[in-house]
Order: sequence, then C-alpha cells, then structure tokens
Amino acid sequence: MPRYLLLTLLCLVPLLPKAWATDTDNAHDLAYSLGVSLGERLREEVPGLQIQALIEGLRAAYQDKPLALSNERIEQILLQHQAQSDATQPLPSSERALAAERDFLLKEKQQPRARELADGIILTEFRPGHGAKPGLHDSVYVNYAGRLPDGTPFDQSVEPQWFRLDSVIAGWRTALVQMPIGAKWRLVIPSGQAYGADGAGRLIAPHTPLVFDIELLDIKK
Repeated sequence: MPRYLLLTLLCLVPLLPKAWATDTDNAHDLAYSLGVSLGERLREEVPGLQIQALIEGLRAAYQDKPLALSNERIEQILLQHQAQSDATQPLPSSERALAAERDFLLKEKQQPRARELADGIILTEFRPGHGAKPGLHDSVYVNYAGRLPDGTPFDQSVEPQWFRLDSVIAGWRTALVQMPIGAKWRLVIPSGQAYGADGAGRLIAPHTPLVFDIELLDIKK
C-alpha cells in the first residue's frame, strides 16, 4: 500500500526505544501523545472524519486482526481521497500562469479572422500588404504597440522604429518574415516565443503571452 498522508502522520513523532514505549509509567502517556499528534493533523486534513471508524481501523491494523474492508477497497478509497486532496490544493504560481496562458490563447484562436502561424502564434490581419517580405537578418521599419493579455500596454512606438529581426523576440521573427510591406497585423505571441519562464523585469511576468499591433512600413537588407 502506498505511503499516503494518513499513513505517515505518526512519523512526525520521534521514534522512541521499545523499552521506553513499554514501560508502564510511560506507555499510557506515549499512546495518548501519539493520539493527540494524529488527531491534530487529522482535524486539519480530514475535517468531519468518523472517529469511531478510525479507531476500529487503527485497532485492527495495530493488532493484526482481520480488516472490515478488503485491501483492494482500502487502496481505492485512499487513492480517491488523495486525488480529492490534490485537486483542492492551490496550484503553484507557475502552473497558474501556464493555465491562464492556455485559456487566453484558446480564446484568441476562436476570434473571427484569427489564424495560427508556426509556434502557436495567432495572427489577425487588419490590412493586407503588397510589398516585399523581410528576411531573418533584415531590418524592419515598424509602428507597433505591445499589450499584456488584460490589455495593459507595456511598450509602443511614438514614431516608426527600425529593428533588426535577429535581435527581437522569436515570435516577431517567426511572424514578420511572412509579413509584406504595408500590412498591419495583430499578433498574439505565446510566452515560449516571447520571454518565457523568466519574464522581463516587473513589466512582463513569467509565462505571459504578448499581444502586438504591428504595421510594417519598410525593410532594409
């Protein structure tokens, strides 16, 4: 049987020599102390527990007597309890962020006119372009605005800016080499193609997808 929480609670109590545990002056106090330690933990972990059933199971197992339930049933019950306990535990911050990102990207994929590019980047075309497309080592002349999933702006150009494509985040490189001059796109970039698990200072938290409105004005080899 696996080591579930309920089966390891007594490990909180230091092991004592057998002679000490069986000494008549200490045996009662030891048993009572173990019961208190176990009871305190059970009160926190399993509120509403049927104490009488607990005592019956404890006595049968401790005295090596026949059990009222089969080992298979006990295994099943403990597995179910462990699964329910795990489900109620709050997720670590990284898992919460990843779950929020998955939900956000799924909603964005379902938006009208949205289509998915490589690496999970989601494109919505505001205006088609008709000029040349940049290469991976070209520079691009763009207007842009960057926002977090909740709409909070974190960066934008006051006037058009030049960027070398080999110096920007991966999501820009993946998308802009497919973008003709004159186009204006909305890009939703997964965190894995942006700043990933590290984030970017206080502005962009770890595992944050980014939204960019980008207008490609010119390219330079």
